[in-house]
Amino acid sequence: MRVFKMSFFAALMLMFSVSVAAQNAEQPKAEQQGKSKITGEDALGLKSGADPKKAPQGKKAGYTRKKGRPVVFVIGDSTVKNGKDDGSNSQWGWGHFLSDFLDTTKVSVENHALGGRSSRTFQGEGLWEKVLSAVQKGDYVLMQFGHNDMGPLNTGRARAVLKGNGDQDTTVVMEATGKPETIHTFGWYMRKLAKDTKAKKATPIMLSHIPRNMFTSLDSTTVIRNSDGLGKWTKEAAAQEKAFFIDLNDMIATKYEKMGKDSIQLMFYGDHTHTSKAGAILNAKTVAEGIRNLKGCGLSKALKQ
Repeated sequence: MRVFKMSFFAALMLMFSVSVAAQNAEQPKAEQQGKSKITGEDALGLKSGADPKKAPQGKKAGYTRKKGRPVVFVIGDSTVKNGKDDGSNSQWGWGHFLSDFLDTTKVSVENHALGGRSSRTFQGEGLWEKVLSAVQKGDYVLMQFGHNDMGPLNTGRARAVLKGNGDQDTTVVMEATGKPETIHTFGWYMRKLAKDTKAKKATPIMLSHIPRNMFTSLDSTTVIRNSDGLGKWTKEAAAQEKAFFIDLNDMIATKYEKMGKDSIQLMFYGDHTHTSKAGAILNAKTVAEGIRNLKGCGLSKALKQ
C-alpha cells in the first residue's frame, strides 16, 4: 500500500510539472500576440463604430458659423454621436437630433462627439483641442461623458480615469507605447473642459450620461441611475466651475420607468447602451427640456416653442 501511495504522489508531481512546463511554453506565444484582448464594454464600443483605428473624420469645428449666430458645440461618446452619424448600424446618438429642437435661425449645432471616447481620451487624442480652437464668445458647449470612463487605466483601450471629483492623480506606464502618462479624476477632466470653455467666454453645459437598458433587479422596473458615481461627479464639477448642469440620466430614466420595460426595449438597438433612432430622438428632446429648465441660460431662448 505504501508503494502505491508513493507512486500516486509521484504521478501527481509529474502531472504538475508537465502543466507548468506547458504554461511556460505558451507564455512567449501570448507575448508575441501583442496587447491585451478587448472584451466586455470595449467590445460593445467597437461594435458601435468606435474603433480608434477607423475613427470617422468629422467636419472642421466651426463649419456652421454665421455672423451673429452662436454655435452650439456638442462633445461626448457614441451615445451622442454613433459611428458615422448616419444610422448605418441602426444606432444613433442624441446629438444628431438636437438641432430639431433649436431654432437654427438663432443658433447652429455641431456634433463633434466621437464613439469610444472618455473625458480623458477626448482631450488626450486632441479632439477637444480642435473643437476649442473654433469656440468663440457667446457659444455653448454641451458635454456628456461617463460611459467609457471606467475600466483599465493603461491596458487595452486604456481610456479610464480615476474615480471622483478631486485633484488626485497617478502615473502609469501605457501598454501601447511604453511611456508614462498621468491620469486624473473624472471631475478633473470635466472641470478642465468647463474652464477651457469659459476662457473663451463661452458657456459650458454639463450633462450626466444617458442611462442604459438596465434595472436594479431582474424583476424591477426601476432603471439604474448614475447619481452615486459619474452623475454625481459631473454635478459636483459643474458646481465647482459654476457651469450649468442637466441631470440627463435621471430625466431619461424617469421617462423610461413611465414607459414600461417593453417600450424601453425599442429605445435601444444591439446592446444595452446604444440607442435606436427613437431612443436618440427621445434623448435629444429631453436635452432640450433640460436646457429650458436652466435658469439664466441664454440658450433656452433659442429653443423652438
